[in-house]
Amino acid sequence: MAAEPRRAESARPAESGFPIEPLYGPEALAGWEPASRLGRPGEYPYTRGVYPTMYTGRPWTMRQYAGFGTAAESNARYRQLIAGGGTGLSVAFDLPTQMGYDSDAPVAAGEVGKVGVAVDSVEDMAVLFDGIPLGGVSTSMTINAPAALLLLLYQLVGEAQGVAPARLTGTVQNDVLKEYIARGTYIFPPQPSLRLVADVFRYCRAEIPRWNTISISGYHMAEAGADPAQEIAFTLANGIAYVRTAIAAGMPVDDFAPRLSFFFVARVTLLEEVAKFRAARRIWARVMREEFGAKDPRSQMLRFHTQTAGVQLTAQQPEVNLVRVSVQALAAVLGGTQSLHTNGFDEAIALPTEKAARLALRTQQVLAHETDVTATVDPFAGSYAVESLTDEVEAAALALMAGVEEMGGAVAAIEQGFQKAEIERTAYRIQQETDSGERTVVGVNRFRLDAEEPYQPLRVDPAIERRQAERLAGLRAGRDRSAVTRALDGLRRTAEGEGNVLYPMKEALAARATVGEVCDALRGVWGVYRPVERF
Repeated sequence: MAAEPRRAESARPAESGFPIEPLYGPEALAGWEPASRLGRPGEYPYTRGVYPTMYTGRPWTMRQYAGFGTAAESNARYRQLIAGGGTGLSVAFDLPTQMGYDSDAPVAAGEVGKVGVAVDSVEDMAVLFDGIPLGGVSTSMTINAPAALLLLLYQLVGEAQGVAPARLTGTVQNDVLKEYIARGTYIFPPQPSLRLVADVFRYCRAEIPRWNTISISGYHMAEAGADPAQEIAFTLANGIAYVRTAIAAGMPVDDFAPRLSFFFVARVTLLEEVAKFRAARRIWARVMREEFGAKDPRSQMLRFHTQTAGVQLTAQQPEVNLVRVSVQALAAVLGGTQSLHTNGFDEAIALPTEKAARLALRTQQVLAHETDVTATVDPFAGSYAVESLTDEVEAAALALMAGVEEMGGAVAAIEQGFQKAEIERTAYRIQQETDSGERTVVGVNRFRLDAEEPYQPLRVDPAIERRQAERLAGLRAGRDRSAVTRALDGLRRTAEGEGNVLYPMKEALAARATVGEVCDALRGVWGVYRPVERF
């Protein structure tokens, strides 16, 4: 009698912890029901994708994340990307802007224009989009705590171009909960931050109806070390918190849920990543239908943007990153993303050069136009391996989400340090595996070169900070100071009450109040978040 094949002892662990077996067959899906677990593309539970035809009709939106130095420099890069075939823009802001400080604030010293573009006022936003008709481009803005401000600046520039707010399309990240978990660019405490999120939902429904009001982000948790199951579990738990906040503020779920979007990473572990995206859609559809009673199918759809995993790029042999990014992008496409950003191969060293950004875009174009991955919807459907992995990721994510619920929900779990601690443990394990050689990273712990080839990265001019401060001085000298003061006072009064703060905020920004001044006005009312140190 033939011996039973060895399985578990020879299985390879998935990033999420469960074993990936060397062989899958029909027994792996015993009792598995395609009708309930899969459905059809564009139908509940959306495992196979949120649209019936997916990429067979048209490909995903090809975004390139860009922003550095001054608004004028970033504007030039955006024009290049559009001329090169990009179909959407994705704006990176510098750290002072992300933290709600003006470029001439003492705390901003040394950071102006370094990791994104400096935007201090409506004048900077006008330069950033000069010559780019906002009625014909979709723009994603990676901004969180001051998201409402940057959205309003974008609206003001659109109105100056003659574009009605109802024609503006795009996404503002606006996901402050993940800042407490993974990034740290928060300003206000959680409760007023959630109020601000709900105000954005309400404002956009009334004023900018085609805008995606939030991009609930797992990407930054993955960059901090989260595995795929943790990434979707903590992201969807944050999404549930936002939905509960909006409902508590009096908004019917189907009034705002169709404009929710998500943002995930794509790693080189292609099969598990495809499974992750499929599992996330299925979980979210069930939560929205069963917990929140969403009737509109669009409320049940998990629509998401994907960015290839910058944390997996290496400074050693940077050209190898072209291969990594291609595999990551393929995982996102096979997983059913709605839009995609591919990283430049040199981003582990510095901001991408023009050539690197162009090659990143070309990667997407080759996938869309030279391969056959757009010829059919969800080509992995029914795969013994991928369907099994999808169920495994789903089970692991649901267990983590249950843990968050037991603590009282996402905010309570954040305050107890749960998500952050879980991610840090995973990051530590991965680093240990890399250091020991158990986990192979090509060019880092295997297949190394004795000497690296010289590479000249893109450098940001340090004089940008001085020039930006000069622009701010000119702005303040030329505006109506009393109008700014009145507008900021009105913002404070609204923040002290229960009204929607975006309306007085827009008045202040239109009067040439700066991002820092508006955030300072809210800091004076709401305070700032101070995390509790845990030892």
